[in-house]
Amino acid sequence: MSALGYTLFDTAIGHCGIAWGEYGVSGVSLPDGAPATTRARLRAAFPDATESTPPADVQAAIDEIVALLRGERRDLLGIVLDYQGVPEFNRRVYEIARSIPPGRTLTYGDIAHRLGMPGSAQAVGQALGHNPFPIVVPCHRVLAAGRKMGGFSARGGVETKRQMLIIEGANVQPTLF
Repeated sequence: MSALGYTLFDTAIGHCGIAWGEYGVSGVSLPDGAPATTRARLRAAFPDATESTPPADVQAAIDEIVALLRGERRDLLGIVLDYQGVPEFNRRVYEIARSIPPGRTLTYGDIAHRLGMPGSAQAVGQALGHNPFPIVVPCHRVLAAGRKMGGFSARGGVETKRQMLIIEGANVQPTLF
């Protein structure tokens, strides 16, 4: 990895962004309407980063993300993430979420049980709501109790989550209001 940088890239769901630094990928941004808005979000999150051509390992990560969002089976486990500043609990949640294969889902409660902390489903949801690496840490593969969609903080909310799961071939229920 090299100096802190970021770039935007086009996917089947719109323009995503990725930031990187010395220790790995620092953040991923889902589409936020116009590319300029996604760029502004990355600049706000990583004020010391400069927009630049990604190094080879980050370009490989981008290629994997693009392929996954095109419907190819990719697990993204080879992407190195920079967990500096990420609380230990959140990191443990993210590692479990990363183990969910494309097209599969777990619930917040399932992750809480895997953590050995039954009853902490709400804390799991809060950790995933602060996920700085969406797609790579596939918070979209985590559902609410009863296998309902639950919330999703990206632009488009639950419909973006549903779209990503459909692309991956997951069996998703219609929205229940």
